[in-house]
Amino acid sequence: MKTPTPPVAHRTTPRLGYRRRVPTASSKDDEVDLLIDAWSQLLPDVDLTPLDVMSRLRRAAFHLSKLRAKAFASAEIAVWEFDVLAVLRRAGTELSATRLITATMIGSAAMTNRLDKLAERGLVNRRPNPSDGRAILVAITPEGIERVDAAMTELVRLEAEALREVSRQDQALLASALRVLAAGETHEA
Repeated sequence: MKTPTPPVAHRTTPRLGYRRRVPTASSKDDEVDLLIDAWSQLLPDVDLTPLDVMSRLRRAAFHLSKLRAKAFASAEIAVWEFDVLAVLRRAGTELSATRLITATMIGSAAMTNRLDKLAERGLVNRRPNPSDGRAILVAITPEGIERVDAAMTELVRLEAEALREVSRQDQALLASALRVLAAGETHEA
């Protein structure tokens, strides 16, 4: 049977296998630390490790979405435009709309709308698929390549800046842990 640890403002010893960061004179609790402290007082028998991890992931995801928007805006493309253009850029060849739908996980009506807008802006070209008259092939234009490359370069720069305080070793550990977590979404019950 687990013995609950009494609630304290700052936990300095592991609780239920969970080790909290001990604030130092040069560090301050962030919002997640305060959240964990509050819940640990209310639910002392609950291991709050998942809440700590997932709360930080949600905050990091929010921060990343702002970085992505900033990077893409610098290249004068929207997030959805980047998603389609990046698939085409990585493919290095024209793709069917069906392949784009699969790669971007959006519906066919939305893809048609997006391709219309990208074509209007001169970022993609479309042509009938010679082997299937009902389908189209989509290719990225030189302008599309220029925009997506600029957006990706700026995104990587902003992400590197965001990670500047995280060691390369910790980045590798984080990437490994997130790979396991992301793989879990394909194994959900």
